[in-house]
Amino acid sequence: MIINCWKKVPELRARSWVLVFVAAAALLPLLRCSQSNSKDKGDDRTLARVYNKTLHLSDMEGMIPEGMTSEDSSVIIDAFVENWVREAAMLYEAEHNIPKGLDINKLVEDYRSSLIKHNYENVLVAEFLDSTITEKELQEFYEQNKEQYKLETPIIRCRFIKAARNAHQLKLAENWWNSSKAEDLVNLRNWCNATAVVHHLQDSSWYKVDDIAAYMPQGTLTVNNVKYRRDFVQRDDSFQYFFKVLELVSRPEIAPLSYIENQARKVILHKRKTLLLENMKEKFYEEALRKNDITIYK
Repeated sequence: MIINCWKKVPELRARSWVLVFVAAAALLPLLRCSQSNSKDKGDDRTLARVYNKTLHLSDMEGMIPEGMTSEDSSVIIDAFVENWVREAAMLYEAEHNIPKGLDINKLVEDYRSSLIKHNYENVLVAEFLDSTITEKELQEFYEQNKEQYKLETPIIRCRFIKAARNAHQLKLAENWWNSSKAEDLVNLRNWCNATAVVHHLQDSSWYKVDDIAAYMPQGTLTVNNVKYRRDFVQRDDSFQYFFKVLELVSRPEIAPLSYIENQARKVILHKRKTLLLENMKEKFYEEALRKNDITIYK
C-alpha cells in the first residue's frame, strides 16, 4: 500500500525524501563523527548504537551546563539519547530505502538553492522596499478594488461597555455615558480601563456585530435586530451593558476603507515586493549579459 501511494504522487515523494534528510541534518554531525572517529574515543563512554552509528558522551560536549548536578545531567543525557536513537534509526531507513531514480543530491541542491534565493530576496526587500503607503494610494486602491470587499455580515462602529453590576462608581459611569462632553468621555475611558470587564470606546474602530454580541446574553444583539437596538443600557444578574451604534454597514454593502485598510496595505506591499524582485532579477540578468557571463547553447 505504501509503495503504491508513493508511485501515485512522485512529486510529493521527492519532497518527502528531502524533508527526511533535512530533518535529520541537525544530528548528522554527531552521526558522522560517531561513525568515523569511534576508534579515537579511547575510554570515552558509549551512550548508544544504531546499526553502524555510535553516540559517545564526548559528542554531547557543550550541551550540559557547568555546575549541573549528576541527576540533572543524567536527565539531559537520557532525553538526548532517546531522541538520537530515533533519528538515527529513521536516517538509516531513509538511506537504505531511497526510491530508484531519485537523485537525492539534486533534490538537496535544489532545496539549498531555494533557501539561499529566499534569504537573499528577504535581504533585498529589507534594503530596498519602500513600506510607506500614502492616504492617496490607499484611496486609489480602494476605488479600484472595492467591489471585492462586499460584506458577508454587518459591521458597526460603536461604543460598548460590560461592567459588573456592583462595580465601583457604576452610576457615575452611566452619567458619563449619557453625556456629550469630551471630558466625560475621557472620564469614562479612564473608569473603563480600571473597572470594566470589556470596553470598546475607539470611535474609529469597526467590529462585526457577532463579535460584540458575544459579550452579551444570547439574543440581546443580533445581525437581525441591530438596526433597531442601536442605543441601550441594560443589566442581568451579574453585569450591566452599555451599547451605542455610531455607524452601521449592512450586508452585502461594500466595506468602508477604514475597515479593510490593514488588508489593503498588505496587498499594496505584496505587489510592491513582487515588482521589486522582478526588477532586481532583470537587473542581475542585464548585468550578467554586460559582463558576457551568460551563454545560451542552442
